[in-house]
Amino acid sequence: MNQKLTVAIAAIAFFVTACNDEPKEDVTNDVNKAGSVETAVTVEHADSIHDVLVTKHKVWRNFTEYKTIEYRDTIPALGDTNTEAENADGDKKSVQIKKEYEIFITVK
Repeated sequence: MNQKLTVAIAAIAFFVTACNDEPKEDVTNDVNKAGSVETAVTVEHADSIHDVLVTKHKVWRNFTEYKTIEYRDTIPALGDTNTEAENADGDKKSVQIKKEYEIFITVK
């Protein structure tokens, strides 16, 4: 669950800081529930050789969620990587974790 949250936060941060230095009049922190499409993209680890790309669209109309559309696509896993982890006591240990996909979204 933490991985999904991390990817969602990264995607939001990407949208907030995206592209250029011009004033961003259309950047918002809230979804316009009067009429909009809210999209979330996450990657779930299925097994050692497969990941699942999950794309969810929430369609908002008249301040109610009209419909949720979800797509799931199986993609190859990127493998494992070694990193250093620290527990609450400050003890450090080398651990092996799954590599994460970076998500880039182009909006036209």
